[in-house]
Amino acid sequence: MALLVICILLMLNGCTSRDEKINPSVKPLLETVYASGFVKAKDEYQVFADGEGYILQKHIEEGAEVKVGDLLYTLSTKQGQARSEIAKQNLQYAKRNNNLQSPILNELKAALASAKTKKEFDSINYVRYLNLWNQKAVARIELDKMKLTFDNAKNEYQLIGNRYEKALLDVENNVFNAKQQVTIAEEDADKNQIRSMLQGRVFSLKKEKGEWVRRGESVAIIGQANSFFLTLQIDEVDIDKVKVGQNILVKADAYPDKIFKARLSKIYPLVNVRQQALQIDAELIDALPQSFSGLAVEANIIIRENAKALTVPTQAILPGDSVWVEEKGKPLKKKVQTGIRTFDEVEIVNGVDSQTVVLIKKQ
Repeated sequence: MALLVICILLMLNGCTSRDEKINPSVKPLLETVYASGFVKAKDEYQVFADGEGYILQKHIEEGAEVKVGDLLYTLSTKQGQARSEIAKQNLQYAKRNNNLQSPILNELKAALASAKTKKEFDSINYVRYLNLWNQKAVARIELDKMKLTFDNAKNEYQLIGNRYEKALLDVENNVFNAKQQVTIAEEDADKNQIRSMLQGRVFSLKKEKGEWVRRGESVAIIGQANSFFLTLQIDEVDIDKVKVGQNILVKADAYPDKIFKARLSKIYPLVNVRQQALQIDAELIDALPQSFSGLAVEANIIIRENAKALTVPTQAILPGDSVWVEEKGKPLKKKVQTGIRTFDEVEIVNGVDSQTVVLIKKQ
């Protein structure tokens, strides 16, 4: 009967003999946001083919360092050479025609001279018939016929003259267009040579000798040789917690025993709708042991930190931020002010101290 009374009293007091008793501990505590991503070389870009054809020569290997303009691949050039030859032939033809003694212009000049002679002849005849009509020597219908002939001759002369002026402009324009086509063909022919656009390291070559390359196809990845950064993604629910300049602790799968320091350098304004994630970039403070692009990493972005935080286990915190404490041998529910929260621990800012006995109820 006495034992039953003791148990009832303990239950009324909100504590049992099985509850764990602890003292809050002082330790460094961090509040972080989780991120994942990979290492990327600075200025890393994909090299795309401007032309197409079979690879005749591969001039470089992965891992090699290159300068601006260094040759990576050479493609077959048969089609490009054919287009270049046709363009050059068209230019020669256009230049021959762009000459006052060219057959096209000579033909028009001859037609113009003939039209001028006819116009002058018909003009003389018209004046003669006009004089005869004034003398009543010819009928009006004969004068009208001669005037019509003269008018037609004037119009024909004007038409051929316009045609000649247009031909002069056309042959000059044809030369200009032909030159442009030669330039384009030469540029196209040069597209058979795929070159590096920056000084750095070749991280990937995607084609081998003899393989076909399509126009616009990615054939290589190049970036700076010894400068890397992190491209990371965070959950969109954590967007309002991160800002540029925050420190980051990084762990790479390739170096499981090492922690690297980084700093948040850029926050992208577009959320990935499919992944519901936001992309951020971070600059590495600690250099990686080796230069590899694409290494997988996990990171913790430090939101808040306290080197001397008073902490209790998470399960000690009750709803409404209160804890059970023991005072004078009796349990007491006490309100506390919390700070940093992690998965396992919670910082107590006010309400208890390191000497307080905190009770954790056993489930």
